[in-house]
Amino acid sequence: MATIEKNWMVILFIFAGLVIGGLLGEVASQVEWLGWLSYGQTFGIENPFVLDFNVLSLTFAFALHINIASIIGMAIAIFLYRKAY
Repeated sequence: MATIEKNWMVILFIFAGLVIGGLLGEVASQVEWLGWLSYGQTFGIENPFVLDFNVLSLTFAFALHINIASIIGMAIAIFLYRKAY
């Protein structure tokens, strides 16, 4: 497999692990003894930056919410990538 394809695959695996782990963390927040998985932090721009040109309006915002489950999901995704490739 070419290097560029491997790079895209590892990015895809990491992104999938973060998303699936984040979703599981949100679900786990409803269970009392799994609530610790949903503990996390949000990074980014909370108030979006808006450029209004009267004809065109551009809004710039970025937020990243990381919780413990998403970190675990990312670690599992990296492990699975290393096993697969």
